[in-house]
Amino acid sequence: MSELKNRYDFMLVFDVKDGNPNGDPDAGNLPRVDAETGQGLITDVCLKRKVRNYIQLAKDGIAGYDIFVKEKAILNNEINSAYAKLGIDLSTPPADPKDGKKRNKEGQGQGSEVTQARQKMCADFFDIRTFGAVMSTGANAGQVRGPVQLTFARSVDPIVALEHAITRMAVATEAEAEKQGGDNRTMGRKHTVPYGLYVAYGFVSPALANQTGFSEEDLAEFWQALKVMFDHDHSAARGLMATQRLIIFKHASALGNAASHELFDLVTITRKPDVAVPRSFSDYTVNVRADALPAGVELL
Repeated sequence: MSELKNRYDFMLVFDVKDGNPNGDPDAGNLPRVDAETGQGLITDVCLKRKVRNYIQLAKDGIAGYDIFVKEKAILNNEINSAYAKLGIDLSTPPADPKDGKKRNKEGQGQGSEVTQARQKMCADFFDIRTFGAVMSTGANAGQVRGPVQLTFARSVDPIVALEHAITRMAVATEAEAEKQGGDNRTMGRKHTVPYGLYVAYGFVSPALANQTGFSEEDLAEFWQALKVMFDHDHSAARGLMATQRLIIFKHASALGNAASHELFDLVTITRKPDVAVPRSFSDYTVNVRADALPAGVELL
C-alpha cells in the first residue's frame, strides 16, 4: 500500500430527477430543505452510506475492504472479533495497565491492547480508515478520526418538494379486507423532487490518513465510488440520481498550498440564462477557472 502524501479538496456535483434523494424522518420523509432559502439538503451520512454500499459490492470478500457500519451489523461483535484475532482474551485483565480495568481508556503506546485493536479495525474495515469511527463501546477499540470528510450537499437552486397520492390494490390481512368492504385498496403518499442539482464539498488529510492506514489505493477506490455509487443505489423512491462532475484539487504538499474555500471559489455553477425552470444537468453551466489555480495545486 502506498502512503498518502498529498492533501486533496474536492467537489461532488450530482443531481436527482423525480426522486427523493434524502428523506427527513422528522418531516414525514419529505426531501430535506433549508427552510430559509428553499435549497435542498442531503446529509453527509447519506453520501457516506452510498460509498459504503458500493465498496461492499465491489470489494466483497477482499481482505481489508470489509464495512464496519453496514445494515443489521452489531458493532460490538466486530470489535470483540478484532480482539479475538489478536489473541487477546477479553475475560482477563489488560496486559497494559494503561488500558484500564475494562479497557475503557486509551493506551499510550504501540503495545497497548486498545491501540492494537484500533489498528486491527483500521486494517480490516475500509470505512473506518476512510471516515473514522467511534469504537469505544463494548470491549473498546478507541476512536478514529477519518482522513476523508464530507459536508452536507446543497442544491444550486431552490427545490420543489412534490407530494403524490398513490394507491395499493391489495391489503395485508383479512381484517383489513373486511374493513375495506372488499375493495382492498389503500392510499399512500410519495414525495419527489422534480429536479435538483446538488453540490457537496470534501477534504482528504494525509496526516490523518497515515494514522488510519488510508492509502493511495484506498483513495483511488474512493474516487471510483463517488463516480459510480448512484448507479448501484437505484430505487423507486430515489428516482434518477447520477454523479455529473467530480472536481478534485490536488496539493503538492501534505499541509496544502491554498485554502479550500479559495479553490472552491474557482468553480461556478450557473443556470443558463434561457432556462426558467431547470429539469436537467444540461440546463446548467459548470466553469472551473483552471488558469487561476494557485501555485502548488493541480486540477485532476
